[in-house]
Amino acid sequence: MAPGCHSVLPGGAVRAPQPGRQETEIEMSETTTPPQTTGQPQTPPLVVNIQYVKDLSFEVPGAPQVYTQLRAQPQVNINLDVQARRVHEGQNVFEVSIMIRAEAHEAAAQSGNGQSAAVPPTVFVAELTYAGVFTLSGLPDNAIEPVLLVECPRILFPFARNILSDVTRDGGFPPVLLQPIDFVALWQQRRAQAPGQTGTSAVA
Repeated sequence: MAPGCHSVLPGGAVRAPQPGRQETEIEMSETTTPPQTTGQPQTPPLVVNIQYVKDLSFEVPGAPQVYTQLRAQPQVNINLDVQARRVHEGQNVFEVSIMIRAEAHEAAAQSGNGQSAAVPPTVFVAELTYAGVFTLSGLPDNAIEPVLLVECPRILFPFARNILSDVTRDGGFPPVLLQPIDFVALWQQRRAQAPGQTGTSAVA
């Protein structure tokens, strides 16, 4: 073989002559190390089993006249609450529900002295309970309540928001678009109202 030439041997070996030294074989082979698995795969701390509409109602007391008499976009008052309960005793499977009530009234008319006139009539009432079943695994006791009353509602909220928007639009009114909810503040407010409760006491 001419100086400086390389020859490839079967199996991927390369023979490279070097001046003043005997030829050496350098193995060039790719090895793939299989991933190491230790024990059983870890279970995620929060699993969404199912989401569903638990209750939904939409009422227009003044229909059909209200559709022709309404002169401006109604004023909508929103009430929202979160509840959680254990599905089966002794298991970390919980149902978390977001309960939303949207009640719309005609814009209040002003009397001559600047005071609001009588209570304006109700335009529509929408009530929605949107729920999900969640499995918690490996969480310390002091983390269960904030996960159920903060993290789980955050998962459910976008779906509840879309449903409420659709039902009010399909009811013949401008869609009600909920603003983002600070579930941390909502949870802290609940704890402040019941300072004696701890842990999962808010979770039936």
